[in-house]
Amino acid sequence: MIEKIWFENHFLGKLLWPLLWSLSYLFKWIATKRKSDYQSGKKQSYRSSVPVVVVGNITAGGNGKTPVVVWLVEQLQLKGYKVGVASRGYGGKAPYYPYLLTETTTPDISGDEPVLIKQRTKAEVAVAPVRSEAVRMLEQQGVDFIITDDGLQHYALQRDIEFIIIDGKRRFGNQHYIPLGPLREGVERLSSVDFLICNGGEPQENEVSMRLQPSEAINLITGERRSVSSLSNLVAFAGIGHPPRFFETLNQLKANVVHTQGFEDHKAFVQTEIEQLMKYGDQLIMTEKDAVKCQSFAQSSWWYLPVDAQFPEEKAQQILNKIIEVKE
Repeated sequence: MIEKIWFENHFLGKLLWPLLWSLSYLFKWIATKRKSDYQSGKKQSYRSSVPVVVVGNITAGGNGKTPVVVWLVEQLQLKGYKVGVASRGYGGKAPYYPYLLTETTTPDISGDEPVLIKQRTKAEVAVAPVRSEAVRMLEQQGVDFIITDDGLQHYALQRDIEFIIIDGKRRFGNQHYIPLGPLREGVERLSSVDFLICNGGEPQENEVSMRLQPSEAINLITGERRSVSSLSNLVAFAGIGHPPRFFETLNQLKANVVHTQGFEDHKAFVQTEIEQLMKYGDQLIMTEKDAVKCQSFAQSSWWYLPVDAQFPEEKAQQILNKIIEVKE
């Protein structure tokens, strides 16, 4: 319901306006003061010994940050650099912090997105609620660059390059601060970052167009790859920031989807909950982020759809050149 207030001008927003506006004003004041304290030196921030690239947004919810992080890591790896990824580790409870992921780390320990990034890139990934602690751990691993998955508003960590990922269709909603609107920071923040990445929709001036390109569906048990359109009676579910985006992608791929189910972002799934969805169809299809949480109890009829960030070639080269220049 809250997203309907943010992005669809739902009438409840008008009814709750006095309360939400007051809370929104308080959120803005706290966020602004906190940022000012770090920028003025009143609060100390950490400067890494290696370049730090922050991939974040100014709105709450998923905008496509993780695919951009994966793309950056893979592109830098292709050029011979060792890359580390720092994350808060939302949804995980590690035995200690900072925590360096291994190939066998599960989402209940580190959160879902760090596991996805580790599996896709094989990069060094560290999590900590205080991101500077994760950055220090990655420095010890001898990395050349550190990419932070989210953390644009984490001003306790200094950065060299900043990305803001924008949902090209929903943009910034009603442009109010949380909880009246989706904003973590004001839209004026857009003018101060290095790259504005528009995920879908039509990019505006100074924005780089990005598309999330789906590949073949992958079976969670066998690893078999098949085109989505060849799968029948699919039940689709997604526990991401904006589930309709996933369902729309399946529709564009002409998938035979008979039922859809959206869940909250970072949801910790249990086996019985997912098995209940099977009553609606013959096979399940989910996002890659959800797959890392369902792997331990997956069945042979379960599939996931990986997506990759794609940029115009010229813009992609500009992005990489600017990052590498910081290193040199």
